Amino acid sequence: MVLARFSPSLPLKLWLYRRMGIRIGNNVSIALEVTMDVFFPQFIEIGDNTIIGYNSTILCHEFLIKEYVTGPVVIGRDVMVGANTTILPGVQIADGSVVSAHSLVNKNIEGFSGGVPARPLERT
Repeated sequence: MVLARFSPSLPLKLWLYRRMGIRIGNNVSIALEVTMDVFFPQFIEIGDNTIIGYNSTILCHEFLIKEYVTGPVVIGRDVMVGANTTILPGVQIADGSVVSAHSLVNKNIEGFSGGVPARPLERT
């Protein structure tokens, strides 16, 4: 996991993530220091032509005070996830969506979204 996070070689990075059980489509770009869930990597699916921005985090588990949540994360095709975004368990990001930088995705989203928590945004 650490080697994949810091590798400047995209083919090596994708190979390592796939070996951990993450389902990754074709033409996917995962930036430096992206953190994938270390306990449940097999719950992550990333569609074709998707970009995951620098220092983003994809979690499939979450420890809360009175509960433990797990769930798959499905990122569709042609999605752009901005830098420093956190995606929580059980979330689906629809095909063609854009998530702005520094967002917290805690529920299913589609279209152009962003913020904390992520919500639909208007393009200007």
